[in-house]
Amino acid sequence: MNISQQNQIESTLVHLFNDSKYDMLKAMKGMAKSAFRPVQPADLKNVYLSISKEQGEDLVALIKNNNIQNIVEFGTSFGISALYLALGALQTKGSIITTELIESKAEKAIENFKLAGVNELIEVRVGNALETLKDHNYPIDLLLLDGWKDLYLPLFQMLEHTYHKDTIIYVDNADMAQTQVFLKTISRNEKYKFESIFGGKAVLVTIK
Repeated sequence: MNISQQNQIESTLVHLFNDSKYDMLKAMKGMAKSAFRPVQPADLKNVYLSISKEQGEDLVALIKNNNIQNIVEFGTSFGISALYLALGALQTKGSIITTELIESKAEKAIENFKLAGVNELIEVRVGNALETLKDHNYPIDLLLLDGWKDLYLPLFQMLEHTYHKDTIIYVDNADMAQTQVFLKTISRNEKYKFESIFGGKAVLVTIK
């Protein structure tokens, strides 16, 4: 990765983080719609739901330090986390598959990837991840779980055959109730080990 590429990605990230500062009102409106029922993905179709800058920088270091190449992301949103993944993957000659349920979000993410100059590095799949990733048979070096929490477990299990001794599963929103249930469930398998990071907001799952 040259300096120009890095600057292009980082400039796009600054723009997206600035936009996300005005996201709270949209989030509140989405939550208000669901006051008398569970929140649905469509309620948050305009909300960034982004990882933090610190998490993004940590992902870049994780990719570089472990020479990660084959990356799968669950939960594209508007593409902030995928851009951080791209910053790392450009240095390891890796590639990214990311999946997003909401078509309008996926379209915006693709625009952002083009703006950042990494569109060819990232394959965006639109739809339910249990469908868009069901035929994935390539080894996964890094799996980023950052989508709808009730899909963490079935998606983790569906892709389990692609894990190898160096696979890292990055679980975001680890402090949420549904994610805690997921982590408790997979912890029954003694082959996995867990490392809590960012004060428990995220967990790294690796294979013993």
